[in-house]
Amino acid sequence: MGDKPTIAISHLGCEKNRIDTEHMLGLLVEAGYGVDTNEELADYVIVNTCSFIEAAREESVRTLVELAEADKKIVITGCMAQHFQEQLLEELPEAVAVIGTGDYHKIVNVIERVEQGERVKQVSAEPTYIADETTPRYRTTTEGVAYLRVAEGCDYRCAFCIIPYLRGNQRSRTIESIVAEAQQLASQGVKEIILISQITTNYGLDIYGKPKLAELLHALGKVDVPWIRMHYAYPTGLTPDVIKAIQETPNFLPYLDLPLQHSHPDILRAMNRPWQGRVNDGIIDRIKTALPTAVLRTTFIVGFPGETEEHFEHLLEFIQRHEFDHVGVFTFSPEEGTPAYNLPNQLPPSVMAERLHRVMELQQPISQKQNQQEVGKIVDVLIEQENPESGELIGRSGRFSPEVDGQVYVKGEAKLGTIVPVAIHSADAYDLYGQVVNSH
Repeated sequence: MGDKPTIAISHLGCEKNRIDTEHMLGLLVEAGYGVDTNEELADYVIVNTCSFIEAAREESVRTLVELAEADKKIVITGCMAQHFQEQLLEELPEAVAVIGTGDYHKIVNVIERVEQGERVKQVSAEPTYIADETTPRYRTTTEGVAYLRVAEGCDYRCAFCIIPYLRGNQRSRTIESIVAEAQQLASQGVKEIILISQITTNYGLDIYGKPKLAELLHALGKVDVPWIRMHYAYPTGLTPDVIKAIQETPNFLPYLDLPLQHSHPDILRAMNRPWQGRVNDGIIDRIKTALPTAVLRTTFIVGFPGETEEHFEHLLEFIQRHEFDHVGVFTFSPEEGTPAYNLPNQLPPSVMAERLHRVMELQQPISQKQNQQEVGKIVDVLIEQENPESGELIGRSGRFSPEVDGQVYVKGEAKLGTIVPVAIHSADAYDLYGQVVNSH
């Protein structure tokens, strides 16, 4: 092993951030560093932070402070490093380096410089980097699942969102590069590949001059992997050719995560959403008609500045009418540096909390009803965990994406990381329960 320091990574934030963590681990392992999951034993701890909303920053800060109190040498990476580089170095003497969102691939060089006694600030003002299939990677998810980033950054400037300022403009990888990585993952035994970017329906726009999601799906359909899932499909990007590609690609799960944010045209305009006010019933009905088996997930923001009771009721009716399978709901978080921070008519937290509660209350029986429709069916389930005490298995069917949706609790025997048929016998608002169907 030699005298190279050992390094642990404390990971916070989204699945896009997780890929950065996995590339940093891969690069460090390749360079001969010891990587330890135990922060207490490591010489350095890399904290990959999130800065999306206030709550995420608080969690990042808490982690940093705890490690500082434990006398750790801290390397700060991720969105918060990009956001607050100077302040972090000033306020945390334990921080030996900050690395921006477009610089994490220089991790080995940064550690080498720190070892020489330098305090490193490696932050590109405009992030432009994106890793490809040749960049080393050490996966941290369960063995059956891997995220595959098709693009990084975003060209939209929604009024509430800080991400483009922290992650840069959209930059897509080529279809060839993505397919090559998908083939690598499939050969490692991955059963579910999850395509991610800020706006996957805009994939390829920057390098090909027009969105190429349909072509990408057709190309991925030839990869020998049972499930491909996609996150963040803007409804206007679900063009007839994309819908046709979804229909024609057998391993593509008909699961659509539509980040709608609101239903009322006034609020969508205030949010500066790219299709302002065109999130209407027609677009959702068109998707449902074309993909009748599709599982629909969406997210909404309540309490955006100027949201009246009338605007909010428009949203409730929209949710009631479309019966989404999964709904995520967030209260508005005023982010300094975004246009929404200075908007008039900011709502009190109590009103926001109450609206959040009303959406959840409305959605729960809908989710319950949608899950209930699975009872009596035999569905394919990717087995991800085993409870060592009870022997009970936990996995997911195509209905559920990791972290954000429910799970399937399974009785019977199956190997981790395999897809098995499960007879569903009961359901609640979040999860399904079933029994492995034995082939003999």
